[in-house]
Amino acid sequence: MESIESIRPLLAILVSLLAVPLIILSGKRPNLRESWTFVAAVLKFLLVLSLLPIILGGRQIEFTIAQVLPDIGISLRVDSIGMIFALVSSFLWIITSAYSIGYMRSLKEHSQTRYFCFFAVSLSATIGVAFSANLLTMYLFYEMLSFATYPLVTHHQDPEARSSGRKYLLYIVGSSIGLLLPAMLVIHQLTGSLEFARQGVFSGNEPEFLILVLLVVTLFGFAKAGIMPFHSWLPAAMVAPTPVSALLHAVAVVKVGVFCILRVTTGIFGTDLLNMHGHGTVMAVIAAVTIVTASVIALSQDSLKGRLAFSTVSQLSYIVLGAALLTPLGLMGSMLHIAMHAFGKITLFFCAGAIFVSTGVKHISQMAGIGRKMPLTMTAFFIGSLSVIGLPPAGGFLSKWYLVLGTLEADQMVMLFVLLISSVLNAAYFMPIVYQAFFCAPEDSKFQGPMAEAPIWCLVPLIITAACSIILLFFPEPFFSLAEMSVNTIFHSPN
Repeated sequence: MESIESIRPLLAILVSLLAVPLIILSGKRPNLRESWTFVAAVLKFLLVLSLLPIILGGRQIEFTIAQVLPDIGISLRVDSIGMIFALVSSFLWIITSAYSIGYMRSLKEHSQTRYFCFFAVSLSATIGVAFSANLLTMYLFYEMLSFATYPLVTHHQDPEARSSGRKYLLYIVGSSIGLLLPAMLVIHQLTGSLEFARQGVFSGNEPEFLILVLLVVTLFGFAKAGIMPFHSWLPAAMVAPTPVSALLHAVAVVKVGVFCILRVTTGIFGTDLLNMHGHGTVMAVIAAVTIVTASVIALSQDSLKGRLAFSTVSQLSYIVLGAALLTPLGLMGSMLHIAMHAFGKITLFFCAGAIFVSTGVKHISQMAGIGRKMPLTMTAFFIGSLSVIGLPPAGGFLSKWYLVLGTLEADQMVMLFVLLISSVLNAAYFMPIVYQAFFCAPEDSKFQGPMAEAPIWCLVPLIITAACSIILLFFPEPFFSLAEMSVNTIFHSPN
């Protein structure tokens, strides 16, 4: 594939970092502070968008930041799979920034300047992961994201937040240093390379058991993916403000985890090698256990954010399962689910935050009749639920359809059953909330009387993301084209 050199990928990473000093200096002028946030968010998205025609034209963009060793550099490469993730995260940062203003100001949250600063740093790290050309660069941005999101998780600075923050770092940083870093060193020792390649860096002559161990260690080393048993940090992180939860569960942190697994599966190990040894089955089993177990746990959660958290744990492993199928259609569904789940799940978290801002309600058992008070919010919640379940007219149907086709292509009937039973469980933990909101009478007068939607800065973003969830089913471009290009490169391009 033809490559061109350009500094624009680096600029897309740096633009939000450069906004941090301006946000700090404007701390006592909230309107100006938020203006810098919006300017950086829009510029980042436009820079990412400017790269799209080049990638769709069949080329990739490269830029070397620094050469660490003769054969390893801190390097950037923009290709089709990276563009999917970058487009989703940069666009949703704009929406989440708008939502954050309504949420944080309505609740008169403290330390808003610090909040917006670390939010900006987190998005720089996210784009850095998307545009990494090798495992070392991706690891550095991965760790940068871990430490940038810690102050967001512990924003309230109470004992519960501090305890959750410690668990967050223990799982996220502990796994990356204890598992991922040693695996990287062994991979480099074996192959002499950490560059992402079309069919990986291994020659195929390495011991089969060693490849399996490296695969499993790498899989769990990316704990941001929430694969059980390395998932407990994710429900604990729900102590953070809702916009942070949306960032964690839909845009940045968890998607970085599964994106890294996709990258390593295809670019370090390679689908041919994993197929040859049958190691994809091991990945699929690990993902399947997480999908079903997390869905069952979600059924028991009365906390709305808690139910959404375990739903996220389950949905992330759909992406891992798609990669584990090692088929074109499975990988297609996996990449599409990065985008489709992001829009559906961020809508649900926006709705949870809007409900709390407007009514103070956090628990599902208290939501009977809330649809009468907040019809727009709960309609958006219904659309987001359809997307996560995988039902039309929401975009989640498209990604789950390709995942189902992928199981048939791989002749994995057990995994097909896992996808189907999980979707039934998705409906079981979301649809009663919608029914209760619209069709059950409230036990008291809390949700009777005139409508009382959340402030417009909270309401408009959730309407936009809900609308996007529907639009993506009928107009999935450019995500569909980018995913198709990735599949063709991995499975059909000559060596």
